[in-house]
Amino acid sequence: MIRNLCCCLLLTLSSVGVAAQQADPRESKLLVLERLWNEAQVHRDAPVLDALVSSRFVNTEWDGEISDKQKFLADIRDPRFKPTAANIQDLKMNFFGDTAVVTGTYHTQGTYQGKAYDHVGRFTDTWILDGGKWQCVASHTSLLKK
Repeated sequence: MIRNLCCCLLLTLSSVGVAAQQADPRESKLLVLERLWNEAQVHRDAPVLDALVSSRFVNTEWDGEISDKQKFLADIRDPRFKPTAANIQDLKMNFFGDTAVVTGTYHTQGTYQGKAYDHVGRFTDTWILDGGKWQCVASHTSLLKK
């Protein structure tokens, strides 16, 4: 019985050790950046978003509209855009060298041009590590329900 208990303890400790070794610090960094992005959108904080997206950023919205960094930031600054919530969940991250593809689901609420919106969808963000700094180079959203 003691032998079985010791074996179970060793297996448990080794699996905890393997899980700790597999935890990628890049994942926690990108999770923080993704959440910072959402917070910046709710607060319409264009300077924060400016720092998060690359100068060659491409954004494809849920309605098919494509914008570059300047248009994306102008939309954030638009006084008719009044977000009240932006939440993400079910994040998955895939790394390819200094590139990361982050996918998940989102839920946004607010008003635009006086009309309420409540969107639930999926997103894909592509990040690159450039000069020691993660920047988003592409973002795409698709609605699951309006």
